[in-house]
Amino acid sequence: MNAPSFRVEKNEDGSMHLHYYSDRRGLCHIVPGIIGAAALDFFNIEISMKIVNQTEEEERTGKKEHIVFLVTQNPVFPCKERNEISSSPRCLVDSEKQSESQLNKEDLEKAKNTVGDRGNSVCPVKKSHWKTLRGIIALGKGKLLRGFDPVYPKSLWIDTKTFCNGLPFHMVFDKELRVKQAGVSIQKIVPGVQTMGISLDQYFRIVHPEVPFTISSIQKFINSQFVFQTRREMMPESWKQRPMLELRGQMMWMESLQCMLYLCSPLLRTLHELEERQMHIADIAPHDVTRDLILLNQQRLAEMELSNQLERKKEELRILSKHLEEEKKKTEALLYAMLPQHVANQLKEGKRVEAGEFQECTILFSDVVTFTNICAQCEPIQIVLMLNSMYLRFDRLTTVHDVYKVETIGDAYMVVGGVPVPVPTHAERVANFALGMIIAAKGVQNPVSGNPIQIRVGIHTGPVLAGVVGEKMPRYCLFGDTVNIASRMESHGVPSKIHLSSSAYQCLKYKNFEITERGEIEVKGKGKMHTYFLIRNKTATENEIMGRPMKDLDSGHESVQSFQEGRTETIPSSHQPVTQTQPEKDQTPTIAMKYVDGPTDAQNSLQRRNQRKIADLTGKTCDSKSDGSLHGNQHADDGPRPLNQGRVKVAAEEPQNRNVRSNFCTLL
Repeated sequence: MNAPSFRVEKNEDGSMHLHYYSDRRGLCHIVPGIIGAAALDFFNIEISMKIVNQTEEEERTGKKEHIVFLVTQNPVFPCKERNEISSSPRCLVDSEKQSESQLNKEDLEKAKNTVGDRGNSVCPVKKSHWKTLRGIIALGKGKLLRGFDPVYPKSLWIDTKTFCNGLPFHMVFDKELRVKQAGVSIQKIVPGVQTMGISLDQYFRIVHPEVPFTISSIQKFINSQFVFQTRREMMPESWKQRPMLELRGQMMWMESLQCMLYLCSPLLRTLHELEERQMHIADIAPHDVTRDLILLNQQRLAEMELSNQLERKKEELRILSKHLEEEKKKTEALLYAMLPQHVANQLKEGKRVEAGEFQECTILFSDVVTFTNICAQCEPIQIVLMLNSMYLRFDRLTTVHDVYKVETIGDAYMVVGGVPVPVPTHAERVANFALGMIIAAKGVQNPVSGNPIQIRVGIHTGPVLAGVVGEKMPRYCLFGDTVNIASRMESHGVPSKIHLSSSAYQCLKYKNFEITERGEIEVKGKGKMHTYFLIRNKTATENEIMGRPMKDLDSGHESVQSFQEGRTETIPSSHQPVTQTQPEKDQTPTIAMKYVDGPTDAQNSLQRRNQRKIADLTGKTCDSKSDGSLHGNQHADDGPRPLNQGRVKVAAEEPQNRNVRSNFCTLL
């Protein structure tokens, strides 16, 4: 697929011979069309071409097709139109602008008459329109700028040394390719050239054009740029590892001396290529644009390298930003596991978190039966493993039923529904969560007896005040008598039973739950209270309550009492060696249980509620008589626990309209 090459020979009659060389045969017939279109578009002339000779020549790259075309010029316009154009005043004015001095009126009239006389004759075929205009200008005093005759000195006013230094890259050779003269830089790079009379083809080979290294081939393509490359085998032994130097330049035939002058420059693009050939900028002629080319290209390469560095830094920043975002998500996930999301966001922004009053929520407390006896008979690590196994199951249930885990202290586990996001189904969620706790506890082994552990669960519904207390390790705590009553329900409960207060029963009695009455019991600090036991959910299945994928054999009305015991995780007994192992993660995907108020409804309700809270914010004080906390007295029978007590100071009451009720108060 090498491109064809052309060579032109001008004839005395104005025609020319176009030599066409090509490796591909049969394509010579498209040449007249291409050349004719180029002549018409660029020079506004018409030409005719015909083949006068067709041969095959053996070249360096193989056989080539050699076609010789005779090219003659045709007039573009008919003779009548050319006469009118040539004799028009406008054409003459344009001709005047092309001369160095204006024609006087007499010469212009003489030129018009001459053109008129010539217009009556037949137009010569070989004479172009522009030659006619040049003839008009030549009749006047002015001369065409390109028609000047150069003046040459009688002798060359430059010595040989200056010429070889001023043109460091030049060579003169005769028809036998013997070197007669060479520039100083070529002598430095190719030491063998210093020996005058050597053959040029011993040290160089022609890279372009692909022609044999003979004087006749060079003369044929004398108008082409020649690229020479040094031969590696002729270089000194220490230089053979360097890249070979390439020279690019023009050939000029000196008829009087019967020698060829090769004016060239090194084919270099970068400073790196210059260094590889052990050359310097000073080796290149000062007037040679190769200097500027190398420096400009070096500047471009420096800019490209800077751009690449910026791209690499940008990619590194993108990767770091991605890693930072991942770490930020992990940190936020850990923070949101400790505090509600909106509270955590306010703390991150440095804002003051205001306490919120919730008119109705459901609180759950649970503890392990005989936990004190288990601790006395077991190693501490066994207790840790048992509680960790149990709490992992409980934490999974909080996701299933979307309830908020307030805190765990020892064996106590506290959960609230309807806080911090108020939902109408808070009692149902906590009740289903409690049923799931009873089932999940069967999968945790008592390290003393080896049997499944038993837990007590207490539930109460009522109003609370929620807020963040402290600056070091802040916690989202609940305050109010509802917390104390829920703790009493747990402490007065029965093992493996869910103890309900009367208010919790009122919220669940029409919600498809099976509940039995316990009757009146004496509650420490509260007197007699009517309580109940939650037995089962009449409509939900085990898989729905536990957040497992539904099975085909599950029926929509399967009772909680028919649940099969789950997998039991072995806890080392007191006589077994203690080995702390990482608790096995449940690979079963967690499926949230569906409630009538989905997450979207709950979020919208929270947004509307917050808007009402902000609108009704009047600084109302909290007047709760019993300011209990999640750290309240949970086990009245076992004595006081070493837990912190949370308190809310009662601010001074201010006169206010009783019809306006505030849902927020300031936590002091």
